[in-house]
Amino acid sequence: MLWSMTGGATPATPPTAAPEERFPHVNPLVYRFVVDVTFLPVLLTGMHIDVHGREHVPPPGTPLVVAANHQSALDPFLIARALPPGRYLQFMAKRELFVPVIGDIIRAGGSFPVDRESNDVGAIRTSLRILKAGGTVGIFPQGTRGGQELHGGAALIAARGRAPILPAGISHDGKRWVVRFGEPLPARGGIKANTEELGRRLQVLAQPVGRHL
Repeated sequence: MLWSMTGGATPATPPTAAPEERFPHVNPLVYRFVVDVTFLPVLLTGMHIDVHGREHVPPPGTPLVVAANHQSALDPFLIARALPPGRYLQFMAKRELFVPVIGDIIRAGGSFPVDRESNDVGAIRTSLRILKAGGTVGIFPQGTRGGQELHGGAALIAARGRAPILPAGISHDGKRWVVRFGEPLPARGGIKANTEELGRRLQVLAQPVGRHL
């Protein structure tokens, strides 16, 4: 109880509940539209996509970090198309992409901005909220296309979100794009050790193999 200036008792104001933390939700229609539209350049150039290792993808509704090598602007959409139905891939995308119209579409598809020049705590928190809801977070550990050094962000987020890391290798071989999923890397052990193991797996998975789905 609080006491008023006149000496009477005044009921204490109950504490205001903290607003529920929000995270980017996926609009399935927008998501599918973006994945289909971004696949048009592949079709129009007479190319196709081969997918290997879908059996390694955990079932929908469970938290998952997808970590892939990065070589082209099509990479996020190729991985999204390669995943089994029910898995909506929400990528960390460079904040420069979040301009009017384009940024709105990216957000509706479930992706969210990250500042690649700093330790973006906000992006990490967003990733953890997605994982807590049983979602799928996509990360390029190289940071930029063609980067040679893997950063520890994927292993860090997986450890904090208690989610396995699904390595995904992307390669370009003649008239086909190849996406290869490897066995998930459990979210245990040290960040450095897991990052090094992820790097070894991606190096193997990024090599083309086979000719059919």
